[in-house]
Amino acid sequence: MSLLSSLSLNGKNERDNRVKQQVSSSSPQLLTVLGATGTIGVNTLDVVARHPDRYQVFALSGGQQIDKLAQQCIQFQPRYAVTLEAASAAQLQQGLRQQGCTTEVLYGAEALQQIAAHPDVDAVMAAIVGAAGLPPALAAAQAGKKVLLANKEALVMAGRFFMEAVTESGARLLPIDSEHNAIFQSLPADCVSLAQAGVEKIILTASGGPFRQFSAEALSSVTPAQACAHPNWVMGRKISVDSASLMNKGLEVIEARWLFDAIPEQIEVVVHPQSVIHSMVRYRDGSVLAQLGTPDMRTPIAHALAWPERITAGVAALDFLSLPPLTFEQPDLVRFPALSLAFAALEQGADAPAVLNAANEIAVAAFLAEKIRFTAIPQLVENALTHFAHANSGCLDDLFALDQAVRSYTLQHVERITC
Repeated sequence: MSLLSSLSLNGKNERDNRVKQQVSSSSPQLLTVLGATGTIGVNTLDVVARHPDRYQVFALSGGQQIDKLAQQCIQFQPRYAVTLEAASAAQLQQGLRQQGCTTEVLYGAEALQQIAAHPDVDAVMAAIVGAAGLPPALAAAQAGKKVLLANKEALVMAGRFFMEAVTESGARLLPIDSEHNAIFQSLPADCVSLAQAGVEKIILTASGGPFRQFSAEALSSVTPAQACAHPNWVMGRKISVDSASLMNKGLEVIEARWLFDAIPEQIEVVVHPQSVIHSMVRYRDGSVLAQLGTPDMRTPIAHALAWPERITAGVAALDFLSLPPLTFEQPDLVRFPALSLAFAALEQGADAPAVLNAANEIAVAAFLAEKIRFTAIPQLVENALTHFAHANSGCLDDLFALDQAVRSYTLQHVERITC
């Protein structure tokens, strides 16, 4: 089942009735924000702060930015806050007590799953970057929550398992990535499947990143600072590098396959440097519907938080009279082979997308640490895809074991490159 069928606006649908009851209720929705100190988390809390009558923060989690997490706890007074380690939890708890904040601080992977699946929680913003975000996002899905999915790796790694959890629990899955949110907005409200809606193509737009016009030779010497300087969006370091390599778009292609139950031939990528059109849907009658807006993540966040209603997000209106010309290009798969690797992994199926993701996370971390060149990232990913070509996990435990094996294998190759 795709998110379309699980969110069909059929008045007889029990899950949809729960949405309507929740929207009409005078009680605010209780929200857990996983990855609160990152870009998506910060923007989520900005939207939430604009609607205190509708949303109340139940729990927050953060990684390294403990001071920022403390400030968020003082402002939103959540019941729980979760850090990665015991030392940071103790530091946070002490600081909060000094400020008179009663938030209880927990730590570790199990605590993340607890705040995602807690019985009192209505909605979970899943915004932890990378494979680390899969277990708590999956816990929220298994618990039947409204899952606002900003962690694309959850579907890239474990799309089949994740969508099964959504189906079995009756969870509501809503996409936060601007591209997938745009696709969702461009489909009919009562859409159950792409075929039923008459969809011919899902067209994901890509900015092209900071290196769109760089030569292949120039790409071999770019720096992490250059890669993280995205021309349109404010994002974290890992996703910025993925955007620069077009791997981010490749991950989104795989994510779209699971969200919309699409086959690879139904998914197209177009480079659109201005990032005004966030994605499009082409119908078989020749119509193309698109979602436009200023490049601000508060728009998809507000859309998903309030769905099926609309709320203000604090986003500046799109001024058509001041827009630059909107242009479109075909992605260059020679200079940016990561996108073609993602399509190949999707075609291969089985565990290939999980292998792609794990290898890419290790390669990007090595690039950010200045251990390898930018151009080595897709090379390391391709090596891993070849080595683990026959991987096919039968359960989640096997998948997590494979994830660790791919990381170890790729890390060994990183060390060989740097020797």
